[in-house]
Amino acid sequence: MNTLKITLIAGLLATGLSAQEQAKGYVFEDLNGNGKKDRNEKGIAGVSVTNGEDVITTDAKGKYELSVKDGQALAVIKPAGYTLPVDENNLPQFYYSYRPEGSPTSDFKGIAPTGKLPKSVNFALLPAQEQDSFTALIFGDPQPYTQEEVDFFAQGVVAEVAGIQDVVFGLSLGDLVGNNLDLFNPYIDAIKSVGIPWFNLMGNHDMNFDAASDQLSDETYEAHFGPANYAFNYGAVHVIVLDDILYPDPRDGKGYWGGFREDQLQFVENDLKLVPNDKLIVLAFHIPLSEPEGDPFRDADRERLFKALAPFENTLSLSAHTHIQRQDYFTKEDGWLREKPHHEYNVGTTSGDWYSGKLNAEGIPVSTMRDGTPKGYAFIHFDGNQYSVDYKVAGKPEDFQVELFAPKVVAQGRNTKAGIYANFFMGSAADTVEYRVDNGEWKPMQYVEEQDPSYELSVYEWDTTETLMEGRRSSNPINSTHLWRGNIPAKLKKGSHRVEIRATDQYGKIHTGATTYRLE
Repeated sequence: MNTLKITLIAGLLATGLSAQEQAKGYVFEDLNGNGKKDRNEKGIAGVSVTNGEDVITTDAKGKYELSVKDGQALAVIKPAGYTLPVDENNLPQFYYSYRPEGSPTSDFKGIAPTGKLPKSVNFALLPAQEQDSFTALIFGDPQPYTQEEVDFFAQGVVAEVAGIQDVVFGLSLGDLVGNNLDLFNPYIDAIKSVGIPWFNLMGNHDMNFDAASDQLSDETYEAHFGPANYAFNYGAVHVIVLDDILYPDPRDGKGYWGGFREDQLQFVENDLKLVPNDKLIVLAFHIPLSEPEGDPFRDADRERLFKALAPFENTLSLSAHTHIQRQDYFTKEDGWLREKPHHEYNVGTTSGDWYSGKLNAEGIPVSTMRDGTPKGYAFIHFDGNQYSVDYKVAGKPEDFQVELFAPKVVAQGRNTKAGIYANFFMGSAADTVEYRVDNGEWKPMQYVEEQDPSYELSVYEWDTTETLMEGRRSSNPINSTHLWRGNIPAKLKKGSHRVEIRATDQYGKIHTGATTYRLE
């Protein structure tokens, strides 16, 4: 071996890179469900397979050939009309992680050595009749830091949807745990009782913080859930799941930054080239594409993502991370390249305000979020390449969509600066919220960006009580992006007056609520 070859090999070893191997295998119909390709089981043509960067399709016999290197994973992109096998925990099995020597040593265990690449890496799919109309269940930030908080999550949220019917899959939008990656297994034990296939993505509290590079920050996550970047189809919907946390922050090596590596952007671009333009593209990641303050996301990555999405008229992105709830709309002014704005739904969290607040009758923290959104979860209803969203407050009836605030008593005939407030949890500035008093005329409420007085009242109770309360004080209030205000009619007769609210969301659905105030 000459000196140049020795130098090249030494360089590869020093940088932690490895030579590419050539993987081969089949995507096949697993008729008997044993996970193995039997002689009578045919391959499936035209199915996408990826190494996390390149995306190719299987040939007429269902065969693929794709390069792979240490640190990558091979994954099938499930086509419509098929379902993925799941393990005993209802986690979809769609990948093969390639770590010949195992993950690097870390504070939390990664992937065990996989040894040499098998002669054939096959992916089983199960034939299924998928409907174009279906519902998915979405969880934001379970984020337990302790076993006690895992129990809060299991009892306060998961138990409410355990055994749910007519929902085809679930997805958690990152921060599955809170820094202690040993809690991945308790989280999995909790989530499996929902009883449906459950997809996951990585949040900034799910990382290996001792990783020297971003590529290695997901080793423990991948050991439990598979690759942090993947895609699948269901009906007329194409879902792309991404890790959008750059760690360590490439600017200074400290903390993290929202964005994507080059290989991730290549994956998105290569994947979308094979997706018909009439599909609904749903992106799911942890950190929102935009924040009103600071610099949380790398602009160039968002711009490149938008360019890849430009051929698609119907798009949606899902995020969490903020522990509030918000609807964002990206237009050409924001770098979006189509006339129809891109909608990003920043989903309220299942941990709410980090398991804070008073304890309810079951001993579980109420944990209302800083913008007045109660903790809960979302249902996304798909109909072909269209969608609508419902938010479900944990522990409340389905129709509880608006939190109302009004003074208990007001002086009759005297103007007041107090107001009637409606916090419409799924709302945005573009929605219509109206109110009426005593069956009078419906009048529009004014959209305001203020702190929700209902939440303010609950927080400041902790500061004004002389008796120590159970639980933990909630976070300070912030301005809500889904709050409306109406004036209080004071020139009515003495006594109690009924206030009704109706809110019309972006899908045309009407949500109602009612409260009273008294004139004396």
